[in-house]
Amino acid sequence: MRRKLHFVIQRVSTLLVILTSMVAAGSLAQAQQENQLVEPIFRVSNEENVDQTPKLAARIATAAPVAPFDLTQRPGEHPLMPSLRMAQTALQNIDANITDYSAILRKQERIDGVLMDEEIAYIKIRHNPYAVYMFFLKPHKGRECLYPNVDGKLVAMDCGWKRRFGKLPLDPNGALAMKGQKYPIVKLGVRELTNELVTVASQDVNFGECEVKTFQNKLNGRPVTQIVVTHPTERSNFRYHRAELFIDNELRIPIRYAAYAWPTVAGEKPPLEESYTYLNIKINNGFTDLDFSADNPAYFKK
Repeated sequence: MRRKLHFVIQRVSTLLVILTSMVAAGSLAQAQQENQLVEPIFRVSNEENVDQTPKLAARIATAAPVAPFDLTQRPGEHPLMPSLRMAQTALQNIDANITDYSAILRKQERIDGVLMDEEIAYIKIRHNPYAVYMFFLKPHKGRECLYPNVDGKLVAMDCGWKRRFGKLPLDPNGALAMKGQKYPIVKLGVRELTNELVTVASQDVNFGECEVKTFQNKLNGRPVTQIVVTHPTERSNFRYHRAELFIDNELRIPIRYAAYAWPTVAGEKPPLEESYTYLNIKINNGFTDLDFSADNPAYFKK
């Protein structure tokens, strides 16, 4: 009897060990599967919740942070030169490795002294030949723009009751297309932003009075290198008082740019002039001409 009881206890103990191992293995497999399913860049849609403001995490504090970009200032050179070199490299990377992308764009601009409401849009962009499709999420949800049409025009359809007017061909630089916009649609996108950064930095390195600071940070969970450029004194040759640039450490492209003017009263917060943030970027989708055609059956529905 005692021997039989001992045998039963051994069998139960063995079964418990096996079950514990199976549970642990299952948990590990599930954790691995969940990690594989995490795609911080790639999932976007017209129906994405866009009410939440992009989050900027506290700067990453480590004993010896490793910068993913070489921003070392060489002896005797302008403080902006490392950032200029980085922007030039980013432009080369875009041209060599990124043919198209989709993203959520959040932008806000000051026009004629008035800071406009933030615009949020789902966008598709192809670099060569350059083409853009936009579906506005906020405000004016449902408004659509496409450039270029077969005749080189911007095609637009408004939201709400105005959709009854159908697709409207517009001059991309004309008054209607530029209403409420600081730049024409041909300037939209991370490549055009990077190219503009190269242009501005190339001009600024000819002048002094420039402070540059760099940080490791996170923007909406994405590790980024943050560059803050400040011109303490207002001069006619400077476009901004302070500019903040966020470069995605994985994609190696700018995903946010914000520029601020000089405060009118000492001690006040610098007023925002313009900001552009590209979220949930999905690169190299293989977009075709249909993705940028006004005849696409998924677009411009009444």
